[in-house]
Amino acid sequence: MQLIEHIERLFVLHGSTPYDDDRREPVSQLAHALQCAQLAEWAQADAPLIVAALLHDIGHFVDDPDAFAHVDDAHEDRAVPLLARAFDERVTQPVRLHVMAKRYLVRVDPSYVDALSPASVHSLGLQGGPMSADEAARFEALPHARDAVRLRRWDDLAKTPGRQTPSLAYYLSFAEQLCLPQAVLLAKSFRPTVCV
Repeated sequence: MQLIEHIERLFVLHGSTPYDDDRREPVSQLAHALQCAQLAEWAQADAPLIVAALLHDIGHFVDDPDAFAHVDDAHEDRAVPLLARAFDERVTQPVRLHVMAKRYLVRVDPSYVDALSPASVHSLGLQGGPMSADEAARFEALPHARDAVRLRRWDDLAKTPGRQTPSLAYYLSFAEQLCLPQAVLLAKSFRPTVCV
């Protein structure tokens, strides 16, 4: 199985699950991913950032036996080993940094926290809360921090029930065009999680 097929299968298996376990967000995982990619496309982001927007939460679907079982599942870090098999840093790093970007935005934009959904406010506390001034300065110096902040803003907006979007196949075609040569490797070490 090629990586893009594996990613598609993860969405088939898990895409219909609610975006959050407490059902405070009125969209499915797939709807959220597609809306995020659509917002990136509407913002005229380049293809790697559109793909990062589509795949930013794919870590929720990746089974990691070493992950701790709690609400902050470090999904951003769990996604990177899978995505790095197919994509370069223009995709993987905004995904890796999108949770840090939320913490950064709370630090630098006083109005940002007021716009967060209750579920995002809850997870913010689990993810470390607002960054300190030193953390924010270090974050700003990272090569893909600006793209991660853009991704974070789309992530926050991609929760509209019933919004019409292009299909998963449409956005996976962007991903296929970006695949690195080694992306044909099997994704056998990544087992989908069992959703209850």
